[in-house]
Amino acid sequence: MTDPRHICAVIPTFNNGGTVADVVRGVLAQGLPVIVVDDGSTDDTAEKLAGLDIQVLRHEKNKGKGRALKTGLEAARKQGYRFALTLDADGQHDPADIPALVAAAGERTLVIGSRNLTAEGMPSGNTFANKFSNFWFTVQTGRKLPDTQTGFRIYPLEDLPPLKLLTARYEAELALLVFSAWKNLRIVPVPVRVYYPEDRVSHFRPFADFFRISVLNTVLCVLALVYGYPRMLLGR
Repeated sequence: MTDPRHICAVIPTFNNGGTVADVVRGVLAQGLPVIVVDDGSTDDTAEKLAGLDIQVLRHEKNKGKGRALKTGLEAARKQGYRFALTLDADGQHDPADIPALVAAAGERTLVIGSRNLTAEGMPSGNTFANKFSNFWFTVQTGRKLPDTQTGFRIYPLEDLPPLKLLTARYEAELALLVFSAWKNLRIVPVPVRVYYPEDRVSHFRPFADFFRISVLNTVLCVLALVYGYPRMLLGR
């Protein structure tokens, strides 16, 4: 089992003032230090985070979830952490599931919290988008995963692909997953609960972001042929 002292939590947020403080408190209750990346929030997010025993990094302007993740992961690595647990600030992830993810973490291992896509209350759009993403992940890597769009993960910071490759928005998490598979990292799914609170704020744009993900999948399929599969076969 990975020593929890080597793990910190990275929470990107943008205008999640109604939920982010409770998410942070839940993570702190699990004994993990927290880095929040405030991606240019214009609501009361900063006020809600004030007084909490955490580190807050702020983008003056909104740059997108991918850029917020990059900022948080780079900060965690510079501060000497070996692993970073990421979760969303909208309250959908239950911090009580953190010990299960930590128990599965290890060297060259990326842990992903897998949601039950057939659970009651799961938005139908999320289910379709995830199945779509799961299919293309298998095409690009030869591996099968139950949930490729979850943001509830533990990243091995020393073994991650170059963070400069990350795109700006939601598709960055998919890219990290594919690049990690091409590096022959273990990818371990762990069942987690999911909850969508009434005051949840999501910045996923169904049409624009789905289009970006589709473009990324096209690029990744080409790269899989010329780079990904050869690298996996060579074991490097």
